[in-house]
Amino acid sequence: MLSPSLVNFRRLARVAALFAAVVVVVGAWVRLTQAGLGCPDWPGCYGHVHPASVVDQAVQAGAAYGRAFNYEKALHEMLHRYIASTLGVMIVVLAALSVWNRRNPDQPRVLPWIVLGLVLVQGALGAFTVTLLVIPLIVTLHLAGGLTTMALLYWMSLAPEARQADDSDRSLRRFAAVILGVTILQVLLGGWTSTNYAAPACPDFPTCQGTVLPHADYSQAFVLWRGLGVDYEGGVLSTPARTAIHLTHRAGAIVVGASVLLLSFVAFRGGRTARVRLAALAVGAAVLLQWLIGMNLIWRGFPLWLGTAHNAGAVLLLLSILTLLRTLWPHPGAGVDEPV
Repeated sequence: MLSPSLVNFRRLARVAALFAAVVVVVGAWVRLTQAGLGCPDWPGCYGHVHPASVVDQAVQAGAAYGRAFNYEKALHEMLHRYIASTLGVMIVVLAALSVWNRRNPDQPRVLPWIVLGLVLVQGALGAFTVTLLVIPLIVTLHLAGGLTTMALLYWMSLAPEARQADDSDRSLRRFAAVILGVTILQVLLGGWTSTNYAAPACPDFPTCQGTVLPHADYSQAFVLWRGLGVDYEGGVLSTPARTAIHLTHRAGAIVVGASVLLLSFVAFRGGRTARVRLAALAVGAAVLLQWLIGMNLIWRGFPLWLGTAHNAGAVLLLLSILTLLRTLWPHPGAGVDEPV
């Protein structure tokens, strides 16, 4: 039987993982509403804790910070920061609990501190995102850090199955780990597409700009660094470069999605327990849902709610693959976790 302290740790880790998922999705929403520079400073907003305090002095604040004050965009940006700050507090508590429970052999002792270090890096990337004028590379790294934080928190919240692993488990586990890796790369490519405002470059599907092979500039599409002092809000790339990014993301969605469906099928057929088979079905359902959202996003003209849902679908897909991977990572003993 698990100790109450470990149960509480896992419950808090699950809540923190949920908050991390919300941070990622709200961050995408902020980007889609072009509110990434709604507050040109960090961690405050025009020097205040809440943008409402700036309303009466909007003109002066805009002149002081070199960017006109927009209350709605500022509120979007600060909402993201408030949620991220709450997540940071939870992660500090988890790290403290890992020390408090250090005599429990089942308590993860290293991962909570890795996550704490990661969230500090995330804070720095969040500041750079604003002060360096939403450079796509920094924004994408910030997304990668958010996804990693979410994944590690969720992993710590999951209990492994109490059984011995066999060769089929190990093979499926390796396959699932590879698929998780390529899925993360595809999600980051989606972040690159979003932060370069490349989604509308192909307003139709399955064609792009009414043709199968539109003009695309791949030489400029994936230049990671273009120097400082450039305001990237709204995008700076030409239409052919954005088209190249969109087409690459679209091709990746097909290849990676098909690979995830194959994982779902193989895990369902080869799963030794009902938990593995259920997780496999969830993976297949998540990738089909993401395909459906992606196609409708284009067909409906890129509405904000579907763009946000597409990012939420990516988060759901990653969490479903992590769940499957965890079910394939059994340990002997009744719910016993090896400390990490």
